[in-house]
Amino acid sequence: MKEQRRSTLKKLFASAAGLVGLGIASAKADATPEKEVFNVVKDDQDVPLFSGSTKFNNLVFIAGKGAHFEGDITAHTKHVLDELEKELEKAGSSMKKVLKCSVFLHDLNDYKAMNEAYKGRFGDKPPVRTTVAVYGGVPGDSLVEIDCIAYI
Repeated sequence: MKEQRRSTLKKLFASAAGLVGLGIASAKADATPEKEVFNVVKDDQDVPLFSGSTKFNNLVFIAGKGAHFEGDITAHTKHVLDELEKELEKAGSSMKKVLKCSVFLHDLNDYKAMNEAYKGRFGDKPPVRTTVAVYGGVPGDSLVEIDCIAYI
């Protein structure tokens, strides 16, 4: 009889613990953070296409920035990096906190000059980077477009 009572009490305790555990799991699921979007670009029918930047938890994603003026690859690269820096600072981050960059070149022959303007902009621990030449060119006649992912 004692053994049966203990077994029943153990089962009852395990069930209660399970219910409490489920309640905690449900509370955590409800507390999932929402992403924040900034500078939303819409199409001609007012439908959102993409965001200029998005924050989620301690990460910030900056959409590709280009340089839409007459100039050479050095001027375009400096301008694009300056624009990225402004966006990062608005989001609470910095160039030193960038984890990943993607560089899109209009012409692969600009690689060396782009690197000259790029180097040193991210501190002594630069982010990982992918650089490609884009078939058909970068949108908007920019010679370079750069996007990035950083932490806050």
